[in-house]
Amino acid sequence: MTGRPLRQRLLWFVALWLCGVGSVALLSFGLRLWLMPR
Repeated sequence: MTGRPLRQRLLWFVALWLCGVGSVALLSFGLRLWLMPR
């Protein structure tokens, strides 16, 4: 594997982090909308 594995690893880390943060934010937003009385 020639090139920069560090950059690829960093990209994977950022992608996974964004996925986790996005899912948590979406879940929180959904719960807030679901529990909010109309």
